[in-house]
Amino acid sequence: MGREVASNFPKKEGIMKLRNGAEYIESLRQLRPRIYYKGQMIEDVTRHPATAPHVRAAAMTYALASKTKYKELATATSHLTGRTISRFTHIHQNIEDLIKKIKLLRVLGQKTGTCFQRCVGFDGINAVYSVAYEVDKKYGTDYMERFKQWLIRIQDDNLMVVGAMTDPKGDRSKGPADQSDPDQYVRVVERREDGVVIRGAKLHMTGAVNSHEILIMPTTALDERSRDYAIVCAIPIDAPGITLIFGRQAGDDRRDHLERIDVGKPRFGVVGGEAVIAFEDVFVPNERIFMNGETDYAGSLVYRFAAHHRANYGACKTGLMDVLTGAVSYLAQIQGTAKGSHIRDKVTEMIHLSETLYSSSIACSAEGQPTPSGAYLVDTMLANVCKQNVTRFHFEVARLATDIAGGFIATMPSEYDLESEAVGHLVEKYFSGVSEIPVKERIKIGRLIEAMTGGTAMVESMHGAGSPQAQRIMIFREGRLAEKIKLAKALAGIPGKGKGKAAGGGNK
Repeated sequence: MGREVASNFPKKEGIMKLRNGAEYIESLRQLRPRIYYKGQMIEDVTRHPATAPHVRAAAMTYALASKTKYKELATATSHLTGRTISRFTHIHQNIEDLIKKIKLLRVLGQKTGTCFQRCVGFDGINAVYSVAYEVDKKYGTDYMERFKQWLIRIQDDNLMVVGAMTDPKGDRSKGPADQSDPDQYVRVVERREDGVVIRGAKLHMTGAVNSHEILIMPTTALDERSRDYAIVCAIPIDAPGITLIFGRQAGDDRRDHLERIDVGKPRFGVVGGEAVIAFEDVFVPNERIFMNGETDYAGSLVYRFAAHHRANYGACKTGLMDVLTGAVSYLAQIQGTAKGSHIRDKVTEMIHLSETLYSSSIACSAEGQPTPSGAYLVDTMLANVCKQNVTRFHFEVARLATDIAGGFIATMPSEYDLESEAVGHLVEKYFSGVSEIPVKERIKIGRLIEAMTGGTAMVESMHGAGSPQAQRIMIFREGRLAEKIKLAKALAGIPGKGKGKAAGGGNK
């Protein structure tokens, strides 16, 4: 399936094949994925009202790379080829790479006000790269070389990759090998000389319907009984046997008329356009397999992916919070309340929470360290703290925004009423604010706030990159409690005897 690439990786100047958003959108029209939404097949994700906004949000990652102002953040130099590539296909080579990624994500959040969908694949690429190297070292496999060959094509063609990790899980009191339905976790059902056949599904896959490739990874640590579930591989989005089911989002029926005010964000989607990806006996050739049965490395892969992905949230969500803070500040001006001390105090708190969250992303990047492969990994403790803060701060910023905005964002009439000959004059009269700002602007900004504070948008902040308890488990596990107990005992003059280790808490 993949094209041949020279193994010596010649160093030469080059540019990405997909250079801008228009070329990315056109590339999607050349694919033939099997996608369903509300029981009907989607023929063209770039034009369907449910998916087109998400396509445009992802296109922004391509657009920024072509702009001089953002090129340093949005592009990088491939350590494999020396060519210019999208940062979303890059392997982090140093702390500077980790920090540039964070800065880029905040800008993209500001530009789209939503999820731009390339982070999961980006983080999966970096996690698989570092783990494949270590698997090869232990078992003498050639996964790293296979992965490099695949990755060079992804980099050169600037393809969008959906990272596929979350399995349905079935009965969550049981592991993969003990499920009554073994397909509740993606697994190998047949091994051939030239590849494997896989079956199962991945859920909540952000950006799946408008990606070019799927990077499949296990969703949990595995024991030897679960060898068939320890599969990492890459598959084209339109490969035979793959079906995608696009999920519903709050207010999605409003998008049937994309340019209307009632959508809130007419140009971009609410979150990331999540989908179910079902694999029904899909064949994967050997050159696209990067782990196959090495159960002892599944946990490391999940751990590293989660750390990278949780670090992101303090950046992309801060970009969204910047937009929301601006929206509610402008609404306060329209409503004549901007000078109120209580309003200023609430806006100040929104800014404070946003910048505190951004600091977490910068911190876990600045404290990053190289893995044995040379690829850099963020500080895992700080990454989990960052994502834990997202599950609180983003909700508090949304609460403050709806407090300032008032109840009208949930009860205002539609644009059809505003334009109605029968009642339009009443909407104009009773939804007016300060005289110099049109009523339509108040409604537009209100709908934007509504879209950014309700439904799917906030659920994703809570559960994306793992639910809050997942971070709390990692925070406790990496809390260095034994060291902290020693510090306390030393200052208290208590002799250093016994293990001094709190139940369940160990060293990092």
